[in-house]
Amino acid sequence: MPLTLLATDVVPPLLLAPFGLLLLLIATMPLTGHAVKKWWDAYYPHVALGLAALVGAYYLVRVPGGAVELGHTLHDYVSFICLVGSLFIVAGGIHLKVSGEATPLANVVFLAIGAIAANVIGTTGASMVLIRPWIRMNKIRISAYHVVFFIFIVSNVGGALTPVGDPPLFLGYLRGVPFFWLAGQVMVPWLATVGLVLAAFYFFDRRSFRHMPRKLQAEAEQQGETWRFDGAINVLLLLVIIGAVFLPDRFLLREAVMAGAAVASWFLTPKVVHAENHFSFGPIKEVALLFAGIFATMLPALDYLAAHGPALGFTHPLQYYFASGALSSVLDNAPTYANFFQLAQATTGANGTAALLAGHPLYVVAVSLGSVFFGAMTYIGNGPNFMVKSIAHDAGVHCPTFFGYIGKYSLPVLLPILALIGWAFL
Repeated sequence: MPLTLLATDVVPPLLLAPFGLLLLLIATMPLTGHAVKKWWDAYYPHVALGLAALVGAYYLVRVPGGAVELGHTLHDYVSFICLVGSLFIVAGGIHLKVSGEATPLANVVFLAIGAIAANVIGTTGASMVLIRPWIRMNKIRISAYHVVFFIFIVSNVGGALTPVGDPPLFLGYLRGVPFFWLAGQVMVPWLATVGLVLAAFYFFDRRSFRHMPRKLQAEAEQQGETWRFDGAINVLLLLVIIGAVFLPDRFLLREAVMAGAAVASWFLTPKVVHAENHFSFGPIKEVALLFAGIFATMLPALDYLAAHGPALGFTHPLQYYFASGALSSVLDNAPTYANFFQLAQATTGANGTAALLAGHPLYVVAVSLGSVFFGAMTYIGNGPNFMVKSIAHDAGVHCPTFFGYIGKYSLPVLLPILALIGWAFL
C-alpha cells in the first residue's frame, strides 16, 4: 500500500524521535549492567507500546488521513506477525537431526542449502526450520559468528530470487513483477553474493576449527548422529502457510489461514518434539512486542521519505541500491521497497510496472537487491534476524550485541561484499 505524501508541517522531524529512541534502546540495553538489563527485560513491552501509542495519538489527532494510515500500518503489522508467528510455531514442531561432521566444508554446504530453501519457503520459514539443527550440528564449537552468518545467508541474502523469498519481493509481485522475472535478472549477482559470504564464513570457520584441540576436532568430524526427521505433519502445514501468502488480501483471509495452521501445529505436534526443540513462545513474544513499536514509530520516517524522496535527485540504479539498502537496515524492508519502487517509476517516467521492467529493469533490480541484501546489516533489518538471535540466545549461544553485530561483522565483512556487488552489477 503506497504511503500518503505528507507535508513536513504535518509530520514534523521531531516525530522521528520515538523511532530513534526505540532503536537506541534496543541497541544499548543489552550493554548495560545487570540491574538496568533486568528493568529492560521487565518493561520493554511498556516502552515499545508506549512509544507506539504516542505516535499513533499524534496521527489520529493532527494528521489528515492519519487514521487511514494507522489502519494500513496495523494491517501490515498483523500480516507480518501472522506470517512470522505461524512459521515460528510450525517450524518449532519440526525436529531435524543432521548427521555429524561439523567441519567447515559441511557447514558451508548446510548454509548453501539454506540459501536455496529461503527461496522456496521464505527466509522466515527457512530460518525457523534450520536454526535449531544448525545450532545442534555445531554444538561442540558454536560461536557468535555461526549465528551471524546464518542470519546473513539464510535469513536475508539467500531469499533474493523469488517473491516467496522475502516480503519486499512479494510486494513487487503484487505490483505486477512476474514471478520468475527477478530470478532471471539477479541469478548471477545472487550467486556471487552468496558465494562471497560463504567464502567469508569458511575463513572464519576454518580458523576456528584449526584452533580447536585435536580431540575436539576428531569429535566434530565423527559426530555419530544419523539423519532423523520428526514432525512430518508440520511440513504440510508449512506448505499451507506458504500457499496462504498468495490468497486474496481480503477480510484477513491469509492471516486466518496462517493462524489456523499454527493452532493445528500446536495441537498435532507430539510434545516430545517440542521438548527436543526446547520450544518456547519467548522469542516470538519479544519480536511481536518490539516490532509493534517499530512498525508504529517508523511510520513518520517512511512518510518523511515519501515526501522528500523526489528531491533526492536519484538518477542511477546504484543510488537506489544503496539508499534502499541503507533504510532497509533499520526500517522494515517491505515499505522501503514500496517507496523506492514508486520513486523509480516517477524518476524514469515509466507509466506502470510493465513499462519500468521493459525500459529500466536495473532500477527494479537495484531496489530488490538493496531491500533484501541490506536487511542483514542489523538485527532489526528483517523479521527473522531478531528471532534467530532470540532462539540462539535461548539455546545458550553467545550472540553479539546490536553494535557488536554491526561493528564486528556487518561493516567489516558484509558491507564490502554488498558494495562490490553493487558496483559490479549495477
